[in-house]
Amino acid sequence: DQAPLSSPIPEHSDPRALRSLAQSEGVVGPWGGRLTHMTTPAGPSAVTAVPAAPSEVALEHFAGLLSLETDCWDVHDALSDGPGDFVLLDVRSPELFAGGHVPGALNLPHRRIVDRNVAAYPSETVFVVYCAGPHCNGADKAAIRLAALDRPVKKMIGGIEGWKDEGFDLEIGAG
Repeated sequence: DQAPLSSPIPEHSDPRALRSLAQSEGVVGPWGGRLTHMTTPAGPSAVTAVPAAPSEVALEHFAGLLSLETDCWDVHDALSDGPGDFVLLDVRSPELFAGGHVPGALNLPHRRIVDRNVAAYPSETVFVVYCAGPHCNGADKAAIRLAALDRPVKKMIGGIEGWKDEGFDLEIGAG
């Protein structure tokens, strides 16, 4: 028979401590074997403590993200067959751009995104912007400027660091 635990189980115990307590006291599962893992009766984990959103909310949220963002892999794939159906803007400084940028990108620092610098492109042109990476908000600033000019825009999440993390080549020089 299963022996009761001599110590009460605290409501929010660490699972490792509970497993250790159970094993040291010879607690066995209903099949007669020793317990190798335990879940706490205390309630949901930190992951499920806040319930997942209803499917329709999740669908709207994630579809919304994809209307605002793309990733390095999708940009690479789109450019692998030649010029894409978008304009790729590296919004970092000219010095950083020259040190290495996504092949096919144009350099237009976010502070220089004004109507005269994008006027040559048809109004329906989609711009994809990127900066250094997740630690940089230059792409967000660029996206705001383009949106304020009523231009379609997406951010390439990950930036140049994400590009390098994927193992994609950089082009060196001013372009």
